[in-house]
Amino acid sequence: MDEFIIDITEEEVRRERDKSRELRRSRWWKNRLALGICHWCGQRFTPEDLTMDHVVPVTRGGKASRNNVVPACKECNSRKKYLLPMEWEEYLAKARQPEEEQA
Repeated sequence: MDEFIIDITEEEVRRERDKSRELRRSRWWKNRLALGICHWCGQRFTPEDLTMDHVVPVTRGGKASRNNVVPACKECNSRKKYLLPMEWEEYLAKARQPEEEQA
């Protein structure tokens, strides 16, 4: 997966994280949280239990914009870390295999 690693400066990361903080205070984001659904697992949570996750992580070149942030439960956000969506799907598929083999 080395082809998906790009160079991004610390300044660019800092700038995008600052934009994320601004976005977190917006009415749009508060409305997304109010729905109470984790983008990744689809489960319901209280708004306080959801975090902002970048679909394409900032450290991988993602931007802090409405089309790149989703509400995620803390567990999904922690497990996804810096993975791209296709890497996340691959991770989930591997995690499900032992469950399917036991059935």
